[in-house]
Amino acid sequence: MGTVDGGGGKSGTVKQLNVGGKLFSLEASSLSLSLSLDSPSPTPTFVDRDPALLSAILAAIRAPSSAAPAFPARVLLDEAHLYGLHAQLLAALSPPPLHGFSVSLASTLCPASEPYPTALAPHHDGSLCLAHGIGQVTYYSPALDHLATFRTHLHRITSLQQLPPRIVVLGSASAPGLHVYDFLEGRHVASVQWWDPTDTRVSKAKVIAIAARPPADAAGNNSPILATFESPHRENCIVAVDPVTLKPTQEIGRQSGSAAKSSTPGRVVHLPALGLVFASFVSSGAFGYSGYMRLWDIRSGNVVWEASEPGGAGRSSRFGDPFADADVDVKQQAIYKVCSKSGDVAVADLRCLGNDPWVYMSSGPRGSGGGYGSVLHCHQSQVFVSRKDGLEVWSRLEEQRHNTDDLAEQSGTKERPKNEGFDERFYRSCYVDTEEDAKRGMIQMMEGGGDRLFVTRVELQGVEVWETSHLAGGISLS
Repeated sequence: MGTVDGGGGKSGTVKQLNVGGKLFSLEASSLSLSLSLDSPSPTPTFVDRDPALLSAILAAIRAPSSAAPAFPARVLLDEAHLYGLHAQLLAALSPPPLHGFSVSLASTLCPASEPYPTALAPHHDGSLCLAHGIGQVTYYSPALDHLATFRTHLHRITSLQQLPPRIVVLGSASAPGLHVYDFLEGRHVASVQWWDPTDTRVSKAKVIAIAARPPADAAGNNSPILATFESPHRENCIVAVDPVTLKPTQEIGRQSGSAAKSSTPGRVVHLPALGLVFASFVSSGAFGYSGYMRLWDIRSGNVVWEASEPGGAGRSSRFGDPFADADVDVKQQAIYKVCSKSGDVAVADLRCLGNDPWVYMSSGPRGSGGGYGSVLHCHQSQVFVSRKDGLEVWSRLEEQRHNTDDLAEQSGTKERPKNEGFDERFYRSCYVDTEEDAKRGMIQMMEGGGDRLFVTRVELQGVEVWETSHLAGGISLS
């Protein structure tokens, strides 16, 4: 006989269930409506289901860090819906909070056919949409069970994002338009094109990057989908698309694309709290790296800050060491970049940007490979940086972060002195992989979703899943 605490309602009321001839005691508030509203009876409510499944569900909820369940997670999650235990089981099967200093390779997802990834789209619940091969998309549930694989009408998918509950938007370097699919049914829903009847140069525009879509706010307002389009004549623009009607609503940052400083952004991030859109472009060649970062006001469509390297507006004091990659930490409201030559990581406060707002941090002993080929990704208030000799993580000390927040509350304003709270002394870094991990090859793509980090490597099949182990945290013996 087993018991489990409920997730709501009046606690303490126990319901007796006879599941396939085996007795269970569960808190009534945790049960589904059909089971909890049965008329009171001295005999247990009979449920014609497999008792082994319920036993496995209860065991997983009680001891999340124990051995893997005897049944596939997908089977247990489907069964848990009947008893009202789905949310508790999903939380038990999910990894603990992602702490970069203790993260490690947990598993590798490898689609059955054409297993070379071309784009990743994780969600905040830990699920993953993966583009691979010739226009295929595979969906893995929050428990990382394979749920669906379908083939799109595209030859190669190069950008991908999930829209809850079951929609994926994607773009291709081989076909124009932003395309919308139902990833559980594999059904094409719609396509969005960027065109201008007054300008013949704007036609057959392909999608280069798609912004991660924040969830709806407290009022239920959905944030727009942001996609960067590029036409064959290099005319490019960030287009805002209504997530409900799937119609373009606004053009942001239209450029001719005739030079590096006006090339199509390869990364776009929506900053709803500030009403801004971050866009960046970077290229590499025989003469090194060059690129730009810009902040656009989403209301007016005007540039409010930009930095071009090497040279140009907002340039770094480290001339000759342009960035290899950059990303935005939306929660910390900070821009991070990795320098291409030194490999140093730099941070700038979004709320007080100037001509040279960067604070630089140097890597530890293994950071001798520079930043050539590095990929930088911000997730869970941590900065993950791939290098030739491994995967590095940077974190701000919690104590300093709280002190900075307290100062902001006391002042009652968002205006801060330059780089307040962004001091290299308050950052720590370490390599989270072993030398054997690094020997598998350079990291090609890196995306965070929930408490997971998804990683792909050059010319390697599948997607690595990095998580914090349940054994990484301290256990109190008192």
